[in-house]
Amino acid sequence: MLTIGRLAATAGVTVRTVRHYHHIGLLPEPERDASGYRRYSAQAAVDLIRIRTLADAGVPLARIDALLHAEPAAFEAAVTGIDAELRRKIDQLTESRRRIAQLAGGESLVLPPEVVAILDRMRGLGISERRVLLERDSWILMRALDPQIVPERIRDKNAGLDDPETTRLFLACDEAVGWDPHDPRLGRLIDDLDAWEIAHERDSNRAGYLKLVSSRISEASPAWRRIVTALAHRAEQRRPAKNDD
Repeated sequence: MLTIGRLAATAGVTVRTVRHYHHIGLLPEPERDASGYRRYSAQAAVDLIRIRTLADAGVPLARIDALLHAEPAAFEAAVTGIDAELRRKIDQLTESRRRIAQLAGGESLVLPPEVVAILDRMRGLGISERRVLLERDSWILMRALDPQIVPERIRDKNAGLDDPETTRLFLACDEAVGWDPHDPRLGRLIDDLDAWEIAHERDSNRAGYLKLVSSRISEASPAWRRIVTALAHRAEQRRPAKNDD
């Protein structure tokens, strides 16, 4: 006859585990003897070893009791079903691991390779990571709200990065991030950006994501907020003149 400590050691589990199996009804708990101790039989040790083996194999505790008392054919069928469930879980975990691995790249998880290449080009040109991440966010919003224009924007963006003036403005905006919003240099930068906007004017009716992008940029810096506000105001002022034409 075994004490609970010897029983646990024989099966390679803890006393706490044995008591948990008692609590859930998986292993019968013997009555106390005259000395006040619970004594376990060799059968209890065999049952506990079988329980531990099934649990270590991934069998849910709720199904172990039925397996312990199943006929060979029923046992085999149940184990086959459990194996199929484990395979499904493994497939799910494998897919989760694949997606987690993609997160190491971050951008490639949610953006096509052509856009990731644009972000890398911006980094190569010396544009700050802060500005690159804002660019990334704008592409994420564009794909969610206006996906049909993504190919066109990819072509436009690559053309812009080939253009020295566009690159100069990107770098100038980068430099302006920490400026005071009343810095006189912002006025000249706004003029340059406005001239660029006029030269590269697009169909704003299709840009359903642009308000969110502008809001995201405005949150990043008081100076950038002034730039976005001023450019939006100038664009609004130009619209009546177009309509009159």
